[in-house]
Amino acid sequence: MTARLIRIDWPDFGTPDLPPSVTLAEFRDRLAETRATMATRGLEALAVYGDREHFANIHWLTGFDPRFEEALLVVRPDRALLIAGNECLPYTGVSPLVQAGDVEVAHCASFSLISQPRKGARLSELLAGAIPSGARVGAAGWKYFEPDEVEDPETTLDLPAFLADPIRNIAGRVVNATDLLMHPGHGLRSTINAADIARLEFANHMAATALRRMVFAFREGMTDFAAFEAASVGGLPLGCHPTFATGGRAAQGLSGPTGERLTRGSAISFNICHWGANICRAGWLAEGPADLPEAAQDYLEAFAYPYAAALSDWCGLMRPGVSGGEVWRRMMALLPPDRFGVELNPGHLIGMDEWLSSPISEGSGLPLRSGMAMQCDVIPAHPVYGSTRMEDGYVIADAELRADLAAGFPGVAARCADRARFMRERIGLDVPETLLPLADTCGIIAPWLLDPGLVIALR
Repeated sequence: MTARLIRIDWPDFGTPDLPPSVTLAEFRDRLAETRATMATRGLEALAVYGDREHFANIHWLTGFDPRFEEALLVVRPDRALLIAGNECLPYTGVSPLVQAGDVEVAHCASFSLISQPRKGARLSELLAGAIPSGARVGAAGWKYFEPDEVEDPETTLDLPAFLADPIRNIAGRVVNATDLLMHPGHGLRSTINAADIARLEFANHMAATALRRMVFAFREGMTDFAAFEAASVGGLPLGCHPTFATGGRAAQGLSGPTGERLTRGSAISFNICHWGANICRAGWLAEGPADLPEAAQDYLEAFAYPYAAALSDWCGLMRPGVSGGEVWRRMMALLPPDRFGVELNPGHLIGMDEWLSSPISEGSGLPLRSGMAMQCDVIPAHPVYGSTRMEDGYVIADAELRADLAAGFPGVAARCADRARFMRERIGLDVPETLLPLADTCGIIAPWLLDPGLVIALR
């Protein structure tokens, strides 16, 4: 396989309709599934923690996401209680389950910001009423732990101490149950359905079109603030802080805009991230290799072209049944660590949280499964060549899920098919029918970001 640059117009496959909100019936199904899984584990209660950054589990279960404050959802076989602070208390009404009375609401001012009124029931009193004394309780925060990390992974909790301590005082045993929701092999959130695909496609479209507007506005000498302003980000909630790293901060990939000016010959990386979508690109502020530092002028042949070829293989592996370990092995073989420096998992699951978990790791026997929303997040880094990127969202879908999508959301299915066809026929990537591209940027690697119409193609 050889690579070359071609000049194209970035594709536009149309604007998705506003996706459907999660229905009361869907939330009831999620709550019932959670209770059934709790029963198999002998859990009499599940305490699900949330805050501004770690909201996705509570949001998936209820449609409510805490803002400014912490929140706690206690699920029992016969009852569910959502505890919120001063400012979030009225906002709990956003949850269809709260509206329907399936989830009760309680106020705890201890979840509120410092110096706000502290009237009402104490946290310990609320927990004593929600958690049976001596019960086996699962605690779900945002991560679980492996045996080589801590002495006792089962009882190491990722909840703040002001919550963990009183729960332990009430319960007989408290175990980390975050995997119940987030594990890539068996977590309830690790696969999605056709309606979820429609929701993620809308988020990916919004992020991708914003990133496209930003890229085509790049001009030498403009500030990174002006570049980001050109994105005209549409208003969906952000899944992470915007990143924009170039010049003196090029190696600090998580840096946001600071007022630095775009300088020809600088490496650059940037993203637009909404709930359910993270569209990211990296390359050089250049119109060709002559703009690069002398040592990096073979960037295409030494770095970007091999990366594009590896990403073709990545796409081809996105089929149900392929093990995560096989994906990892292939990526490490095609992108040797000593040159490409891929340190994180070459691909992971994405949800409302930008990183849910990943079946892809060294030695992983976990199979890729239909319904996995997969972020193509293969991040190379090199002290001379900088980076390159084709980071977008996809869904792995077997024939049954593709049929469900076509029946329920024919426009989504058609756009995914158009994107896959573009990636295969115009870019030359190996895109199996099981891979649904969610963004019009899928397949686009533009190495020279002062001339983004030049993109890498394979043949």
